[in-house]
Amino acid sequence: MKFAKHSLAISALALLGACTAGPEYKKPELVMPTHWHIEAPFLVAQPGDADIKGTWWEMFQDVELNQLASSLLANNQSLQVATAHYEQAKAQASVANAGLFPQIGAQVGSSRLKISADRPQSAYNVNNQSTVQNSQQLGFSVSYEADLFGRVRKTVESARAAEQAAVADLENVRLVLMAELVADYFNVRELDAEIEVVRTAIDLQGMALKFITDRHDLGVASGLDVAQQEALLQANQTQLELLQKQRMQFEHALATMTGKPAPAFSLSEKVSSFTPPAIPVGLPSDLLQHRPDIASSERAVAVANANVGVARAAYFPSLILQANGGWNSNQFSNLISAPSILWSLGASAAQTLFDGGKTNANVRFAQSAYTATVANYRQNVLVAMQELEDGMQGGVLLARARQQAQASVNSAQRVLTLANDRYTGGLATYLDVISAQQTLLSDQRQLVQIQGQQMLNAVYLVKAMGGGWQSGQGKASPPIQIQS
Repeated sequence: MKFAKHSLAISALALLGACTAGPEYKKPELVMPTHWHIEAPFLVAQPGDADIKGTWWEMFQDVELNQLASSLLANNQSLQVATAHYEQAKAQASVANAGLFPQIGAQVGSSRLKISADRPQSAYNVNNQSTVQNSQQLGFSVSYEADLFGRVRKTVESARAAEQAAVADLENVRLVLMAELVADYFNVRELDAEIEVVRTAIDLQGMALKFITDRHDLGVASGLDVAQQEALLQANQTQLELLQKQRMQFEHALATMTGKPAPAFSLSEKVSSFTPPAIPVGLPSDLLQHRPDIASSERAVAVANANVGVARAAYFPSLILQANGGWNSNQFSNLISAPSILWSLGASAAQTLFDGGKTNANVRFAQSAYTATVANYRQNVLVAMQELEDGMQGGVLLARARQQAQASVNSAQRVLTLANDRYTGGLATYLDVISAQQTLLSDQRQLVQIQGQQMLNAVYLVKAMGGGWQSGQGKASPPIQIQS
């Protein structure tokens, strides 16, 4: 009967604990769009934030870029900071998980002590005596918190979710840094191409200045024509210096991201063709699931949900089970013997009766934090949708702009040829030639800038997709290709 009563009490406590372990986690619901503005397919998907993104920058097929990327992965200090934070989160998860198990300790000791004869008496009819004796001890202890109300379980749940968030944060730092590196690299290459355009224009304008100066010396051209050509040449030389300054800044940024001092880093000039890779923007179903920032914010919601359970557990008592045992003797030879055995078993429960509203405040604080993390998660999804839509439509518009800019360059080249012919034939002033030169240079620089924007748009579109994708997933229509 006594055993049955104890069993019933234990069962009741366990049932109560199961009911008060805290709120179960449910992923926040989202209202997702059914299509893109450019009619790319989009379906709801299962989470895939743990997929390996791979070396997505290799799609640009640039050996020098790949080398810089390898240096970033090996030497970037911000990436090492994020890695250390992940290791900290993993260690914290291990610390929290240890609370699920008993804490076991051992003790061994040896001492010689003298007891005072003048110590307070333990009994009136017994006189105290001074004694000198040895004490040999060998023991163990076991302590365990019976997690009836879910505090430990929710603490472990929170720590595990925080570890998963740290993994996503590390992946996001890697993605952001790599996207910045690739973008800065293509900024450098766009400036190289633009510098080459301006240098070519300066060479041609220098030849034109010599030509018009010779005509002036022969009395055919006016001093105004010479001054106009000199002003145009000097203005473009100024533009060249400013472009080189911009290039220098991007080059120094690349040095820092690859873990190298700026004075010890240089990137040789190279004029490359700007052809963005085809990006399958119409991914079948798991487009947003690859983004590590969204994965991190969703795990933050799980952390906040578990913390609500931890805060609520303070309403209930904590129960500690303890067991101690060992041997104690005044002689080492008799230590491990039956008469020297000592032990104790016990349990203690603690319950806060009044704390001035502290527990209530902690619960409200945890619930407010949960509400904030849900809103942050939904906001991150909205931002991701914005970035994806910007990247997809931007790619289409830039491709059209590139075609128009190329046509404009071709037309400006014909205008310059006609202006030169008309000026040489005496049918027009040299101001027409100057205007045609300026228009051609402006159109050529605009074309190069648009080509550079196409490369940057491709980088940011890949970043918006989380740094890569898994081909062959889902059953959607063939992806839309954005290219020049």
